[in-house]
Amino acid sequence: MHDKRLAAALLASAMALSGCVPMALFASGGGKDYAGYKSSWGTYVASSTVNTICMTPTLRLALLDFEGRFGKKVVLNSGYRSPNHNDVVGGADDSYHVKCMAADFFIPGVPKSELIAHARRSSLVGGLGCYPDRNFIHIDVRSRPAGARGPVTFSGC
Repeated sequence: MHDKRLAAALLASAMALSGCVPMALFASGGGKDYAGYKSSWGTYVASSTVNTICMTPTLRLALLDFEGRFGKKVVLNSGYRSPNHNDVVGGADDSYHVKCMAADFFIPGVPKSELIAHARRSSLVGGLGCYPDRNFIHIDVRSRPAGARGPVTFSGC
């Protein structure tokens, strides 16, 4: 009797935990779509100058959310920026890139419009930039203003 209860409890626990495994674990990141991109700390980067080591857990979780939704790995154009690098690239004075809370990225083969739509629905995204003439979007994980149902948007959104 005790063994049956233990087995049932273990089975129930395993089933509950299986729902916690993010779909991002199954996101693909190989093949011709990713040719030429390198991996830095488990994230694909568009160039060797992209710094991925400094990302808050919430930002990493937001990126995993995109990977899980689309089944493919993100490619970062920009991650952490030092204050000097942020000035050189024309970043905002209060840039979330400097705070390890922002990423500019795309997903090969996924239309930018779909990334924007997902960012608008994601509770993890606090800020969204769309850059009309670029292939990537910007997300950051700032706190949303009180009562906001979507992210703060800017740059062409």
